[in-house]
Formats: sequence, C-alpha cells, structure tokens
Amino acid sequence: MANSTQPIGVFDSGIGGLSVLAHLRELAPQEHLLYFADQAHVPYGLRTVAEIRAFSTGITRYLLAQGAKIVVVACNTASAAALGHLRETFPEVTFVGMEPAVKPAAMSTSSGVVGVLATPATFASPRYASLMARFAGDVRVLEDPCVGLVPLIEAGEVDTNDTAVLLRAVLQPMLFQGADTLVLGCTHYPFVRPLIEQIAREEAPGVVHIIDPAPAVARQTLRVLEQQGLLAKQVQEGKTRLVTSGEADRLEAQVARLLDQQVEATAVVWEDSGLRYP
Repeated sequence: MANSTQPIGVFDSGIGGLSVLAHLRELAPQEHLLYFADQAHVPYGLRTVAEIRAFSTGITRYLLAQGAKIVVVACNTASAAALGHLRETFPEVTFVGMEPAVKPAAMSTSSGVVGVLATPATFASPRYASLMARFAGDVRVLEDPCVGLVPLIEAGEVDTNDTAVLLRAVLQPMLFQGADTLVLGCTHYPFVRPLIEQIAREEAPGVVHIIDPAPAVARQTLRVLEQQGLLAKQVQEGKTRLVTSGEADRLEAQVARLLDQQVEATAVVWEDSGLRYP
C-alpha cells in the first residue's frame, strides 16, 4: 500500500513533462518527484499506438518498482494513446493524464476560432475526437501537428531562428483566420511559449490567449493525493530524481537550462523484456 513519503512518478517521451514537474515542485516543495524521460524513443508523436502503449507500460512498471505512489502521464500523446490501456493494465494504480484543453478554449474564445497545437498521434486519437465532439460544437478549431517542433525543443532550440520560422508557419494561418485562443496540446510546447507570444503580438491585432494545461494537471495530481491521504507532510524536504532512457548528462544539461536546477540523472536501458533497472 502506498504511503505519503513515496515519490510522485512523472513520465514523458522526453523533456516536455518537465513543464508539469516544475509546477508540481512549485506547488508542493515537500513532495519527492521521480521523472522519467524516454529519450531513446522521442518523439512519440509519429509512433504507432502499439509502440506508445508498450513504452508507457514499461515505464509505468519501472516507476512502480521505484516506489511511485501515483503516476502522472505528463505527455499528451501518451495520454491519448495509452492512458486507458494503463488503467486497465494497472487497475490498482492511480493515473493522472493530459489532454488538449479544448473545453476551456471553447469557453474562453471571443472570436469563436481556436487553434490547437498538438502531435499527429494526439489528433488521431479517440480521446481527442471525444473532446471535440463534447466541447467544440460551437467553435471553429484549427489544428496543426507542428511537425519538427519537439525535436527542436529536445535539442535545446527554444529561442532560435529555426524554431521561430517553424512556429510562424504554424501560427500565421491560425491568427489570420481569427484565432484568439491557442491550446498548447503537447507538454514540450510551454518551453517555446515566449516565442509563441511574440509571434502572436506581431501577427494578431488583439489579445491572444494561450492555454497551457500543465498547471491544472499539477493541481489535479495534488488534489487526488489529498483525497487519498497521500500528500507528503510539510516537514519533508522534497527531492527530485531524473531517469532517462537516453544520455544522463544530456538530461542534466536540459534541466539546468530549462528549470535552472542542478539535478543528477540516471540512465536506464531498454531491453526486449522491458527496462533494465540501474
């Protein structure tokens, strides 16, 4: 049975989920956090559902073996493709997932036009189709898979000309058609929010609202833990552990650059039977 001193497990295909991790740390500095970046397989957006489910299952087994008391699927693509599968496979485990913020976008738009930035796998998922059917009936939704954006962010190009050119090509048509609300439907995208805001100011005459679901997911995670009596006590000093299926020194450098934190990372290896534990 889980107890309050165990870590919150968080995973993503790469560094995108750090946007959720940062909000968890801000809201609950007493919590231990265990973050898994599947950088051996990033990006997930162009992979098959079967692949994403296999990766997500292996990572969940690893996080549970490391004592995670809850698992946060801090990846829109993995949530869309694998969250239901994970809940069926691990019925005793509490999961918190991501989804594009179509509902709040539809409620907040004044122009009736919403732009959604996500991955091809997210757009193709039944989960996204359900959101559209339930909440987007009265608005026009413009979609772009932002092909190539996740690799640029993984490479640290959050403010380079190449990234600005890609984002401008994505955003200009949306803004020209009247989008006044933009949904960041991938956890990587908050790291280029300053560029998105700059382009929106230059291309749109009015205020463009940008919706990032990461803060809401962090709050929901803590609400669930509180309901289950699993919130860490305030006297505990929260620690962060980083694990990657890629290169440990690369993840350490990315965290230092994006979150301004020095945290040691551990590398693990994928094998046919799953992850080989360190």
